[in-house]
Amino acid sequence: MSAPAGSAGDRASAKPVTDHRSLGRLGWQVSAVGYGMWSLGGDVSGWTGGSDDENRVALQEAVSLGCNFFDTAWIYGRGHSESLLGELRRANPTRKLYCATKLPPKDRHWPSTRQSKLEDVFPPDHIKEYTEKSLKNLGVDCIDLLQFHVWEDAWANDTRWQRAIGDLKSQGLIAGVGVSVNRWEPWNGMATLRTGLIDTVQVIYNIFDQAPEDKLFPLCKERSIGIIARVPFDEGSLTGALTAASKWPKEDFRATYFGPENRPETLRRIEALKKIVPQGMTLPEMALRFILSNPLVATAIPGMRKPSHVRANMAAGDGVPLPAALMQELRKHRWDREPAPWSD
Repeated sequence: MSAPAGSAGDRASAKPVTDHRSLGRLGWQVSAVGYGMWSLGGDVSGWTGGSDDENRVALQEAVSLGCNFFDTAWIYGRGHSESLLGELRRANPTRKLYCATKLPPKDRHWPSTRQSKLEDVFPPDHIKEYTEKSLKNLGVDCIDLLQFHVWEDAWANDTRWQRAIGDLKSQGLIAGVGVSVNRWEPWNGMATLRTGLIDTVQVIYNIFDQAPEDKLFPLCKERSIGIIARVPFDEGSLTGALTAASKWPKEDFRATYFGPENRPETLRRIEALKKIVPQGMTLPEMALRFILSNPLVATAIPGMRKPSHVRANMAAGDGVPLPAALMQELRKHRWDREPAPWSD
């Protein structure tokens, strides 16, 4: 497989800028700014626009700037995003690029609900089948981090998933195990973390969504569980690009997320944030630095499809925290929300 377009020039000109942190008890030194690959799955993933050629350039730019943690999932393009990551690894054989992927729920329901049963979502044969699919797509013998894409704490002590991941580990097919907790439910996974079988937790954490700090983060600190902060820009609103006139095709996830139930209040809150962005800083930079000012966070994983966005985001991972006074002000912008059909 040939290297991504533009990679040679990027490697020659770019310099690593992002800080690296330990991913909990796994001990891996991962980039403070990682790479969320949902939007790289294409239209079938719920994100329209972009192209594989541009995605390849952006991915290589990230590697050149020190990014070494890439988060994908089988459902992102039904393996397409994973294949792009496998391609990137082969184009950079001398660099350790950590591959984190996720098992899709068998019933294809995102998120799971209190009524979801483990045998319908993650039965052992399904876990094995999709681990093998991801191994093939990524082109690896061992997946660095295998995550459950949805989760219910009612399953915490069910031995079926526990034996399944134990078998995968003993066979050398996976190195670490994580859970990606459902949107706005940072509590829904804490009993599972206490089993001692989980190495990382992926949770929505940003200026608006600060609830994980209450109980989840202290437990992660106690158990040395790595924290992966997803949706750092609230699906794009915290980039400052959202307007009352923003439109997307109906199949685009954002057309639902920023519908009439959510957009007006989001815009009001974004306008309030814009008033306190420090001179010389952008809103997305402030959003990323807010997350990374918390030393418990190992990596934040913004979605990126343009090289210019990659460069800006990687620069925000330089290890410089926001001033204490600004952090205190941003605490006032916490927005506690309940899951809704439009937020799935």
